[in-house]
Amino acid sequence: MDEDTHQISSARRTLIILKALGAADAAGVRLIDVAKEVGCNQPTAHRAMQDLVAEGFVEQVSGGKRYRLSLEFFVMAARAGRSDGLRELARPALLRLSSTLTDTIFLLVRSGYDAVCLDRVEGPFPIRSFTGDIGGKVPLGIGQGSTAILANLPEAEREAVIRFNMPRLLDRSHLDEASFRLLLANAREQGFVSFNAGLIPGMAGVAVPVCDANGTAVAALSVGTLAERAEGERLQAMVDILSAEARELGRRINPFDPALRSPSRSLSYVQAQNGLR
Repeated sequence: MDEDTHQISSARRTLIILKALGAADAAGVRLIDVAKEVGCNQPTAHRAMQDLVAEGFVEQVSGGKRYRLSLEFFVMAARAGRSDGLRELARPALLRLSSTLTDTIFLLVRSGYDAVCLDRVEGPFPIRSFTGDIGGKVPLGIGQGSTAILANLPEAEREAVIRFNMPRLLDRSHLDEASFRLLLANAREQGFVSFNAGLIPGMAGVAVPVCDANGTAVAALSVGTLAERAEGERLQAMVDILSAEARELGRRINPFDPALRSPSRSLSYVQAQNGLR
């Protein structure tokens, strides 16, 4: 037997190769590096790569020494973003919210132990955010949007995320675990998250969860704004407007949306959607 001895299935090996190619730059990846990434010998990697080339998902870069994802692969990724996808469904809501509140609006989704910015509409004020641009990610529990998602996960999932993320959160915030759990409990009770942790001076935010038919948070709508614009009566008005949009969006969510199928969904879906808009 050669060294791969079916320790991983051929299907999984192919997926690992695709991920490695997706993480590479336009210059492509050498076969020897792909074999190392997969954990198999070069002949095995070569056979898998040739299958992908034959199916049109991978192409050889000029000279034949390197491989990269083909245009056909990205076309297929674009087709996965059907008109009923979350990003397409939410886009009008983001535009309405930005126009109504004159602030920057974010759509975040869960990706394993992180939250990823799936879409963003800029307001008139210069805003710094935890996730940055579309495709940026942060640990669940950092920032208002990701905290709104975490607070409204099923208890077992929430506990698993807290156990995994707490060391990451301690490195990036002033909250200890007891204070953080209290924050999550308050978020569940009041239905929104609003705090100014001081991690980004002068910035504040308000977020509400977007829940599916089972009441589980699958996304969040978040406003990034100047701290003085998220206080008093305006804060409550922002919550009311956000909540109305989140309820309508939750009602229309397609449970088979590629962006929502699994807690471990890949960031590559977000990046492909953004790159092909």
